[in-house]
Amino acid sequence: MASLKYWLWLASLPGVGGVMKNRLLEHFGGPEEVYCSDSGEYFLVEGMTRAAAARLEEKSLEEADRILGDCDRLGLRILTLRDTEYPDRLRNIYDPPLVLYVQGRLPLMDDEVAIAMVGTRKASPYAQEMGEKLAFQLAGLGAVVVSGLAAGGDAAAHRGALRAGGLTVAVIGGGHDIIYPARNRGLYEDIAVRGAILSEYPPGTKHEGAHFPVRNRIISGLSLGVVVMEAPERSGTLITASRALDQGRDVFAMPGQMDDWHCAGSNKLLRDGAGVVTDAWDILSHYAGRYPHKIRGIRKEEPAKFGPPEGTAPAAAPAEKAEEKAPDLPVLDLSSGDHSLTDDQIRIVRALQGRTVQVDDLIEETQIPTRRVLSALTMLELDRIVIQSEGKRFTLAVTLA
Repeated sequence: MASLKYWLWLASLPGVGGVMKNRLLEHFGGPEEVYCSDSGEYFLVEGMTRAAAARLEEKSLEEADRILGDCDRLGLRILTLRDTEYPDRLRNIYDPPLVLYVQGRLPLMDDEVAIAMVGTRKASPYAQEMGEKLAFQLAGLGAVVVSGLAAGGDAAAHRGALRAGGLTVAVIGGGHDIIYPARNRGLYEDIAVRGAILSEYPPGTKHEGAHFPVRNRIISGLSLGVVVMEAPERSGTLITASRALDQGRDVFAMPGQMDDWHCAGSNKLLRDGAGVVTDAWDILSHYAGRYPHKIRGIRKEEPAKFGPPEGTAPAAAPAEKAEEKAPDLPVLDLSSGDHSLTDDQIRIVRALQGRTVQVDDLIEETQIPTRRVLSALTMLELDRIVIQSEGKRFTLAVTLA
């Protein structure tokens, strides 16, 4: 229990990024060693900043005690990065979460044909119906469906898996004691009983917008492949797909109408080489040889009707279009010290100033190792500082002061 407190202290410490926390663990050997060190030793870690070192000097364990009490009250298990139950698939991504808060029955994910399904919250009725149908097929054939328990496409994926009597895992962007969106309460309770709900955020954490793209690296990290159900051209779902590729995951997409703005981004993924999905076997055929004991060859009889629950009104297209419209470019001041960019990210941002650069050229120009460039670009995409175009070409989405 004492060791767990140090994990919670480090994991919940604000102002220190996830990559830096993993570097600290690698350098010192464990969270207790990090806790017992001082600022002089912290600066031996690559990329350490004065602000982060100052945060690490805050040695109070009160927050860790609060989290332990809340987890006990809510019946949550805590998995740390070094626990044997922590999935190796997730442990081996670039920036794995230090701890996972688990509710329900988490299968041994490394042994499962886990397929992530992601899509826009304002999914069209067609995408919700087809997403639920695909999840039903996947779960019925033995796959574990992983999604984010958000409105729209995520909810459809979880519903389909549950209706097939299969396993589904939800990764949320806040604390377990705050159900978001509130209308998913029933779905939340069903998954907690018949699957698992995971979060890297402790109880009491609000589901803030910035958490969701960060959360998505866990969804793809747990999975063998990621299916994009539907995504507009400037959807955060496309960043999830890009992150999945960086993690070495397969990416699939459901085809949509050519002139439907809901599908512009997912259709672009298909054009760029994502696997075409028309039914579950388009996905599972890639893994049948590796997991013959998991994939069943008999389909479940499908319900007569799929789609959002009755009374759920689809989002109006004009509102979504307005929301998807690109805003004026924000200003990023690299000299102010107010940003949280790493040295690699700063070098990449400066190299992109005023031009579009292909990723291979960016690696050659900056002389930063390929893995670090790809990881830095992914985080910059998540922060809406760069955007990616066809052919792995990157452009700044901000103006440099």
